[in-house]
Amino acid sequence: MSMSHNEEMINRLQPFMRKSKIYEEIFETEGTQYATRDDAVADLQLQLNVDTATWALPIYETELGIAVDPSKSYSERRAVIKSKMRGVGQVDAALIKLVVDSWTNGDVNVSFADSTITITFTSVIGIPENISDVEIAIEEIKAAHLAVLYVYLYNTYGVLSAFTHGELSAYTHEDLSSSALS
Repeated sequence: MSMSHNEEMINRLQPFMRKSKIYEEIFETEGTQYATRDDAVADLQLQLNVDTATWALPIYETELGIAVDPSKSYSERRAVIKSKMRGVGQVDAALIKLVVDSWTNGDVNVSFADSTITITFTSVIGIPENISDVEIAIEEIKAAHLAVLYVYLYNTYGVLSAFTHGELSAYTHEDLSSSALS
């Protein structure tokens, strides 16, 4: 177990001075200030990484030209920031996959054919929640002459036939077609 700052300072004194109430009070106050400083430095270090940033997210967003929207969750905002950071350079299937993956946390396949980019979601069932953010990011990085086709997975009758009518009655039609069932 580590010592507190004030204990470390007191232990540096001569033994006969360690019991002094004056030094105890001074070091208690300084120890609190050191602890506050240490907490502030640790928090600042968290802000230097997009994955752990909180109050610094608006700084990243402003720097990257992203509209600051505090109503979105930290994870959504981080995904937009990371996507924008990754979206620099030559646009190819790997870059588009990186950008889309940063939002969906799922697998996608990307292909180019006949001036069309086809993005197939292979592990997310239904339309991903934040597809509008994905579409905006792809529009920003793709060449203007390319069209984008999004392909989504839906549950088929074959998947649903493994369940009884009673098990499925708890779901809406929308849930049945576009949700992972357990």
